[in-house]
Amino acid sequence: MSDKLLITICGRAGSKGFRNKNLKTFCDKPLVYYTLSAIDLFRKARHDIEVDVCLNTDSDLLANLVLSAYPEVEYLPRGEALGGDAVPKMAVFQDSLHRMEEKHGYHYDYLMDLDITSPLRTLTDMNNAYDKKASRDDLDLVFSVTDSRRNPYFNMVANCGDHVENVIASPYTARQQAPEIYDVNASMYVFRRDFLANNKTGILWDGKIDIIKMKDTAVLDIDSEEDFVLMQFIAKYLYEQYPEFAEIRDNIRTV
Repeated sequence: MSDKLLITICGRAGSKGFRNKNLKTFCDKPLVYYTLSAIDLFRKARHDIEVDVCLNTDSDLLANLVLSAYPEVEYLPRGEALGGDAVPKMAVFQDSLHRMEEKHGYHYDYLMDLDITSPLRTLTDMNNAYDKKASRDDLDLVFSVTDSRRNPYFNMVANCGDHVENVIASPYTARQQAPEIYDVNASMYVFRRDFLANNKTGILWDGKIDIIKMKDTAVLDIDSEEDFVLMQFIAKYLYEQYPEFAEIRDNIRTV
């Protein structure tokens, strides 16, 4: 019997850091379409999984943009209680899971969330994340990371008022001596269904977690116009040099 996977796309109407970022055009195509294209390729490649896809948003504009090209996506209008920027994202995942299970009358095995502002993921990234979780019954969650460019054991400091101190006290005199550290890039999360459904705290770290690594030049937190512009320059380079990135762009549907 095939595993059942729910893929969620979650986006709010507003953003304090970067206004209407989920509605932006990225390299001449709607930003959200890169995520939708990756999902489309994943579904075509993974006949071993039953996949449903939903959009959880309070933005009519985002919903219209998604459904105009990808009508198979199931739209979940987001209620006011989940609309604020202080709402834990896990609450939105749980809302999506509950409503989709209620709608279809069955339970999923896993939920995978893909962030709209991470357009430079590949099909390999999605396969790696799903396969690691599906192969490890002991894991509650697998998420994506990149190699960290800073290490709190060696070259990160905290403001202590009139001076700074190491974030973590350590005896290391070279970065290479410090433990391996990763940046959580928020591109992909794959949850075990019961861990997500039963979580009461909204804290990821309540579970047993492992990671998959993504190419670090392909991920930049898009929190400003400058970030967005820089990501487009990076994207053009990756599209020229790496077929797996160009595959996502070239698979985007036209309306």
